[in-house]
Amino acid sequence: MPFPSTRMRRLRRSEALRGLVRETELRPTDLIQPAFVVAGEGVREGVDSMPGIKRFSISELLGEASELAAAGIGAVLLFGIPADKDESGSGAYDDEGVVQMAVRALKEAQPELTVITDVCLCEYTSHGHCGFVRDGEVDNDLTVELLAKTAISHAEAGADAVAPSDMMDGRVGAIRHQLDEEGHSSTPIVAYSAKYASAFYGPFRDAAESTPEFGDRRGYQLDPANAAEAVREAQLDLEEGADMLMVKPATPYLDVVRRVKEETGAPLAAYHVSGEYSMLKAAAANGWIDERSAVLETLTSIRRAGADAIVTYYAKEAAEWLR
Repeated sequence: MPFPSTRMRRLRRSEALRGLVRETELRPTDLIQPAFVVAGEGVREGVDSMPGIKRFSISELLGEASELAAAGIGAVLLFGIPADKDESGSGAYDDEGVVQMAVRALKEAQPELTVITDVCLCEYTSHGHCGFVRDGEVDNDLTVELLAKTAISHAEAGADAVAPSDMMDGRVGAIRHQLDEEGHSSTPIVAYSAKYASAFYGPFRDAAESTPEFGDRRGYQLDPANAAEAVREAQLDLEEGADMLMVKPATPYLDVVRRVKEETGAPLAAYHVSGEYSMLKAAAANGWIDERSAVLETLTSIRRAGADAIVTYYAKEAAEWLR
């Protein structure tokens, strides 16, 4: 019916009416908090480029996990920073590595908290690349073997899910095969299927001490100009055994989030990355935006685009705002 019979503003007149017709909901249970764990004791250190984000030793991480649970956050994505790094990233698949020990401690202290582990070598290699480097390039197939070894060590430590973020070809299939062979057939894989070679990762690399010593990651991460390629990557990961897909970053790639969701129908996460977080923090600190409103609007947009879950450094704060 044309105006004036149809007046779209009628259902916007009050919060109660807006709530009745709201199409997209954002809940604490939709959010996953990334957490950085470091070697040592009593460590709770800030990251200069990520205001409000800290790196925790295991004992301190347990306290943070209690706060996350109290805020209604049901899952964490764990990143490890070892005391020592080497060319092969051996700390990633060390059964007594920092992530493996953190997983065991978290599952004992907070058994209801879902612990997802990042499976990559970049935090553990002395050169900062996501795999084993041979003749100046990341060796795909050797790296895949090390990633599968890493995933097994995480699963044996008690991880609820493993999340390969390296963007090597075939790594999901190799990890799925190895998990099944080693008795972890029920451990899901959350695959970083569309991880772009983005300019928005800088603060993360400060936190994880993972800036490449040479070159860049454009030889294995996706070109920001491509969207159809992301869909193909996602479809291949599903064929290899992925249980959940991920698009990273989130807000610059909402079109990709929508396309992957529509074309696969699979459970989908989007990673609201460090640069996105830090830009909002910087704008809020300068009084240019209302932080709470801008953050909740941003996260809602990611859900609206099709993400079932959002990995975000704002998870704990947003959960408290949503309560």
